[in-house]
Amino acid sequence: MKLSFIVKSFAGAAAMVAMTGPALAAAQSAPSPVTLKGDVMLEKTVTENGVSKIQLVEPKVVIPGDHLLFTTRYHNDGAHPVTNFVVTNPLPSAVALSGDATAGTEVSVDGGKTWGQLASLKVAGTDGASRTATAADVTHVRWTIPTIAPGASGEVQYHGIVR
Repeated sequence: MKLSFIVKSFAGAAAMVAMTGPALAAAQSAPSPVTLKGDVMLEKTVTENGVSKIQLVEPKVVIPGDHLLFTTRYHNDGAHPVTNFVVTNPLPSAVALSGDATAGTEVSVDGGKTWGQLASLKVAGTDGASRTATAADVTHVRWTIPTIAPGASGEVQYHGIVR
């Protein structure tokens, strides 16, 4: 699988943004002061002097089983704080969420219609019976950032595995 598929999928939809409350009303009348930038890195295990460590490298080609780190960086370019800023990232179809989703990350297993912690979500199994969702069922991840002060920046991340 060529990485361009994953990168285009991520870059094209990586940072759908939602705001609630006063931030939503402001966003409807003016563009958001928060800028977003997404990237994808390949996690390679390298052994040097008998010690294994993870290196992040620019992915050129990925194959099933490769581990990827998706990062969305945000920065408030405005003069006022932004509250309850939501960053939503759809997972590329060729990527499954790694089982070690970070705390504070909400996920969806139905295309972004409903959200929750993975252990609380259900999906229909192959036999039609409801079963607990797994990381492989996740279609979207999202984070709510309580406040982004003027000039402040940060990032949110998730790990994925190429299917």
